[in-house]
Amino acid sequence: MNTLINPFLLMFALMSGNVFADATGLVKLHKAAEQGIAQAQFKLGLMYRTGTEVPKDDAQAVYWYRKAADQGYAKAQNNLGIMYNDGIGVPKNDTQAVRWYRKAAEQGYAEAQDNLGLMYLAGTGVPKDDAQAAYWLRKGAKQGDANAQNNLGLLYKNGTGVPKDDAQAVYWLRKATEQGYANAQNNLGIMYNNGIGVPKDDTQAVRWYRKAADQGYAVAQNNLGLMYINGTGVSKNGAQAVYWLRKAAEQEYAEAQFNLGLMYFEGTGVPKNVTQAVYWYRKAAEHGIAQAQVELGIMYRTGTGVLKDDTQAVRWYRKAAEQGNAKAQNNLGIMYIRGTGVPKDDAQAMYWWRKAAELGNAEAQDNLRILLKKSY
Repeated sequence: MNTLINPFLLMFALMSGNVFADATGLVKLHKAAEQGIAQAQFKLGLMYRTGTEVPKDDAQAVYWYRKAADQGYAKAQNNLGIMYNDGIGVPKNDTQAVRWYRKAAEQGYAEAQDNLGLMYLAGTGVPKDDAQAAYWLRKGAKQGDANAQNNLGLLYKNGTGVPKDDAQAVYWLRKATEQGYANAQNNLGIMYNNGIGVPKDDTQAVRWYRKAADQGYAVAQNNLGLMYINGTGVSKNGAQAVYWLRKAAEQEYAEAQFNLGLMYFEGTGVPKNVTQAVYWYRKAAEHGIAQAQVELGIMYRTGTGVLKDDTQAVRWYRKAAEQGNAKAQNNLGIMYIRGTGVPKDDAQAMYWWRKAAELGNAEAQDNLRILLKKSY
């Protein structure tokens, strides 16, 4: 005969954290979950999701989250929404994600309100609706959810779903920073850096970038590195710039990878090293950074830091050109006019030079003018 668990004692144990102290505690938790105690079901789902005290098992996590969610347990509803949103333990289904986020949000669960707001903002699982996004983000923000406060601040900054209001943007970003939220710290740094909603103050920008960077936030690490490169709000310091850019680059932040490659190429803050420049350019280029793609193309074209390879040069020029990079479009036109790395093709040269010229690239404008004169 199975022993019944006293739900009041179980709830006390769950809140105190002692339920996981040993194998007996885990057995009791299972029994409580099987008896339908929603908080135990949620805790068990969380344990399977994280692999805490049990083997990680996303299908089991979904199973127990669903049990608790079906009883109206808001945290489980939100987490079940996340599983559907990310396709973890279940097939990805944004409509189901929205359904479960909404159930939790309507109970006042702030994290779910933020998640539901973001679904409306992206038009994921629901028709895009910026006003509804603002509605739900505001609900979460007013309850003190830092992510919702940050996101609401950005809505005010951009005038998305609410009238543009830089002062309100700063207000909500600051609310999130007071909780140590790194994303908001970086965003507040941007506001100071650009004088949006606050008087321009590069020293304050550096202060907020540093707070976020010290938490390991890659975007802020890159921004702080740029402040050191330019001597903005801090004394110019190439070595410090490289330090912060490297931290961000090692987290696969593509912009920092490109910037670090540039530091190696120019020998700023580090000894000049074109092989390292190519390494970091390539990392950024593979992440789709157009500037890195065109610079990598140039390295292949000139044989700098890599074996000369015109076909590879064309490949990388084309990737950047297709993203609208005027320098790459001009360089690709040159490759076509010379028949270098591609068959000679004046029409293609004209096509790419025209695109670059329309973007204001002076060299492409001159090249196009010369080619048109020859055509007549």
